[in-house]
Amino acid sequence: MTQPPSQIQQRKTREAQARRDHIFAVVKALIKQGGAREVTIRKVAQEAGFSTTVVYSLFKDKATLITRAMDDDLLALVGVMKNAAAVSADPLQRLRLAGHAYVRFGLAHPDEYALVFMEPRPHAPVEAAEVQHGNAEQDPYAFAHGLLQALAVECLGFVFKDGVLSSDDARKVHLMTQIFWQGLHGLVSLHIVMGEDDPWAPYIAPQTGVDAMLDVLIAGLFQRFRVAAG
Repeated sequence: MTQPPSQIQQRKTREAQARRDHIFAVVKALIKQGGAREVTIRKVAQEAGFSTTVVYSLFKDKATLITRAMDDDLLALVGVMKNAAAVSADPLQRLRLAGHAYVRFGLAHPDEYALVFMEPRPHAPVEAAEVQHGNAEQDPYAFAHGLLQALAVECLGFVFKDGVLSSDDARKVHLMTQIFWQGLHGLVSLHIVMGEDDPWAPYIAPQTGVDAMLDVLIAGLFQRFRVAAG
């Protein structure tokens, strides 16, 4: 029978997590100041008050460090999308609800959104993240892909054969997912960058914009990807 962790082990676990959280906060602050180019293991260690040995013992390189700093934000995003979509079983409505939740999250957390989706950075292998790649419970892209696959099968005439889509249909679902994501990202990123007082374009409230954009995106998906009858 496995013994529960001792109080000393629990304290060490809490202290290790506190070190990681502090390091992640430093990474995000450096990126906000000057982009990912500001992040080096040496600078993070100096700002966090640790030796470079401590930081290297937790994260093998800069790419892994930045990737791990994004984990909580990705989990938070997929959480709000899941919760929003959960109130409906209709694939179209679930897509709309998740889209609205994505936009609300991005505009409510502009710094976190910019770190994850607007900052060029080195890429670590997917295994370096605590977020499990392809797990719709943790990975926002995988969750969105599941929504679009349900739409494709239930509304657009895609058909599973032996439990899977054909390779061509699977590719189309990824294309649909990325079109959907690109539309949402464009709206969020423009609002983050331009704000309400940019003189070059009249301000349109995000709620109005996302309603219209989802109408256009969904109509376009039906027009482009619906399987012809017969």
